[in-house]
Parts: sequence; C-alpha cells; structure tokens
Amino acid sequence: MRNTIYLILLSICLGLLVPTHSLRADSDTPKESVVLLQDSSHGDQSIESADAHAIGSEEHHEEAPPGWSVIPFVLLLGMIATGPLFYEHFWHKNYPIVAVSLAAIVVLYYLFGLHNTHAPVHALAEYVQFIALLSSLYIASGGIMIKVDKQATPMANVALLLIGAVISNFIGTTGASMLLIRPFIRLNQGRIRPYHIIFFIFIVSNIGGALTPIGDPPLFLGFLKGVPFMWTVEHNLLPWAAALAILAVIFYLFDKRNTDLELDEDVEFSGKTNIVGGKNFIWLAIVIASVFLDPNVIDGVPAIVYDGQKFSFLRELIMFSVGFFSYKFADKKAIDGNEFNFEPIREVAFIFIGIFGTMMPALALVSEFAQSESGAALIGANSLYWGTGFLSGFLDNAPTYLNFLAAALASQGGDISVITDVQAYAAGGIYPDSVINLKAIAVGAVFFGAMTYIGNGPNFMVKSIAEQTGIHMPSFFGYILRYSVPILIPIFVVIWLIFFVL
Repeated sequence: MRNTIYLILLSICLGLLVPTHSLRADSDTPKESVVLLQDSSHGDQSIESADAHAIGSEEHHEEAPPGWSVIPFVLLLGMIATGPLFYEHFWHKNYPIVAVSLAAIVVLYYLFGLHNTHAPVHALAEYVQFIALLSSLYIASGGIMIKVDKQATPMANVALLLIGAVISNFIGTTGASMLLIRPFIRLNQGRIRPYHIIFFIFIVSNIGGALTPIGDPPLFLGFLKGVPFMWTVEHNLLPWAAALAILAVIFYLFDKRNTDLELDEDVEFSGKTNIVGGKNFIWLAIVIASVFLDPNVIDGVPAIVYDGQKFSFLRELIMFSVGFFSYKFADKKAIDGNEFNFEPIREVAFIFIGIFGTMMPALALVSEFAQSESGAALIGANSLYWGTGFLSGFLDNAPTYLNFLAAALASQGGDISVITDVQAYAAGGIYPDSVINLKAIAVGAVFFGAMTYIGNGPNFMVKSIAEQTGIHMPSFFGYILRYSVPILIPIFVVIWLIFFVL
C-alpha cells in the first residue's frame, strides 16, 4: 500500500515515472549538519537556537503516516480543480463543508491516531499567517478605486500591465489584481476583449509577483519556512524580466490589431487619472511593514514559543486589524464603485483550511520518499521546474511549492520544518545545487500559476469580475488551448533553456 501511495504522490508531485524498487527511505541516510547562518534578511541565528530547532526536529521526526492518509489531500485538490467546472452549484454551496470536513479527518487522525500534535500546530500557525496577509491585502485594496480617463492604446495597456506587475510585488498579486482590473477594463471601454483579461491574469495576477514573498502565496510560504526575504529578488529578477518582456511584446501585437472602438464619436478624454479612497494606501503600507515583524528575524518581537520554535502573532493581529479598519473607514464610493464583496476571500479562506489541514501526510510521505536513493535521484532543476510548474497550473501553486521544497530538502537530508535547514538550502554551499533547485521551484510555482483559472487565487477573481461586466471569457479548456498552450508554454521553454539548461 505504501509503495503504491509513493507512486501516486510522485506522479502528482513530480510528474515523472518512478522506479518501483527501493521506495523506502534508508534509515542510515545521513543528515547534513545544521550550521550558523548569517544573511541580511534573517539576521544572526545563534548556535543554541539552531541546535534547538535541530533537536525539536529529531524529536518530532516520526515515521511517515500510512499511505491512505493522503487521500483527503488528493480528493480536495481534485475537487478544487473540477468543482467550479463540472458541478458548480454543489461546489459553490458546499465547498466550506467539504474543505473543513476533509481537514478535520486528517487533523483528528494526527491527534488521536498518531498522537502527533506537532504537525497540526505548525499547520495551524502557517495557515493563520498565510490568510492574514492575503485577506488584509484583498480588503484594503478593495477600498481604492482608480479612474483612468484616457483613450486606450496598445502602449497605454502595456504600461498599465507592467506597472501592475511591479505593484504586485508590494501588495501581492491579489491586491494588485483587485486594484487594477476594473481600471484596466474601464480604460478599454468599447474595445475590451477576452485576451485583455487573459494577459492581465498572465502578467499582473501571476508572473508579476515573482520578486518578493509578498508577491505570491508560494513565495510567502517559503519565506515563513526560512527563505530570506530578498532571495527572490536576487534570483528571480532575470527570469521575471525576460518573461514579462516577451509577454509585453506578444500583448502589444495582439492589441495593435484590435482597431474596434465602440464609443460615441463625441466622447472626449480628459487624460486624467483619479483615485478614490487613496487613504487605503496607508493601510496597505502598514501590511507591508508588518510582514517584517517576524520573531525569527527580529529579536524582541513577541512570539508564541512551541517546542523551541517561535510563532508570530503580533504581525497577524496587525494584518487582521488592517482588514477590519480599512473596510470600516473605507470611502463608500470606492467600495460601491469596485462592487466589493467578501465572497472571493471567503472562498480562499475555506479552501486553504482544507489544504493546510490535509497536506500534512502528503508532505511527510514525499519527504520520506525523497530521502531514498531512487527518490533523491529524481531531484534536479529540470524535474523541479516542470514538476512544480505543471502542478501549480492544474492544482494550486502554494501547496505544490511546499511539497517540492520538502522533497528537495529531504532528498539531501534536510527538513522543511527546520528553519536553519531551509536557510542553508537557500544560501547554497551546504546542499549541492540547492540554489538553482530552489530557483526552479520558485519560478515554476509562480509562473505556471497562470496556466489555468485555478492555478492561483486571483485568476478566478479576475475572471469573475470580467464576466460581471459582460465580457465573455473562454471556458476552462478554451483558456488552456487558445492562450496557455500557444503563448505560455513556449515562453516557459525559453525561460527553462536560458536559466536552467544553458
């Protein structure tokens, strides 16, 4: 049974054919020693702290759970992918019950079957950190309405999309998408077409957010695990710039051919850009600043200490407070003009309860397999880039990122739950090829999130807003066949060749 599950997980997590022999991890697999790391983002970690993390990891590094325990995780991801497409009414009505129930099954099994409280506590802490950031950015951005009274041109559209790509690194792909999608649609009034929305999803809702942990949920989860804040800027900058440049040129060629203009001839444009609810930018700034209030980064920041590890709570209280007060004191004209509502973030909140609750066995099984000789042999930049990428497009890029990072670390004796192991992996020098492997995971997770409507949270939000304005968006498979396959796949091949092969 366990070997079968390993094969299923590897097909899910690596997309590769796995040998069926030697699937159990060798109990004598050496673990790399934990060392003192110093970097500009996480500061000086004391040797005593590093030892505490290592000891805590060993105490809780229990045997992986049985193979069947991964079924709720696979079932949830499958329903996320198919529910909105094939049984929309049932899914829309019952997704909170489905997500919470599946998570409860796994958590209760961990608590009372495996007598393991360590993994559920970690999952809960990471979920709270994750949803605090996402919700505060979404709510604060909803109180800002941008009115662009200019005539749309291909260059104006390219400029707005690239500005959105930059902004997404400061307020997240969710925040940037919610902030700019309506101005983008209004700017192109009379000539808006589905490709406008598709390229917005490509550039602003996904690839644009590859430079900072704030930009996209997978990168923020990596930051929480120990990847330095500035690591993504340093290592993702060139792939980010190359992909955006190619997309900008392709979009320009698309948009230049669009000569339709369905406006009255006497319409005049003032050329002005007005912002309603600009005070909410202050709330966004508070969220951004609070990201750095990490007790593992700054000594003296209040924290909840559990088994030698510090969990942040001050940062999350600030973020949730921003969400509450930014909405309470928002400009009602901006709220009404944006047609703001809480359903999108509500859906994300419930779905990720399910994801964080059910993915614990998957992470454990992938980690165990990756420590085996046959598992470690499959870990490399190529398999990590394409494996992380395709699953990020068809499932969800946040848990996919964590699964592959866990596998990559475990294949060399590291542990994703030990912050110093993750820091060492990001720094390079201890784990062979770790920097390019982590780069492949990060780029794959963020870039390929644009492959489908379900690859990243903002995708469906943008699609929904566009359809509410009367834009006839392509179907799930129409999106893939008409845009992702002919446009994104060639770009991803170029990125792979330039940055991971040559």
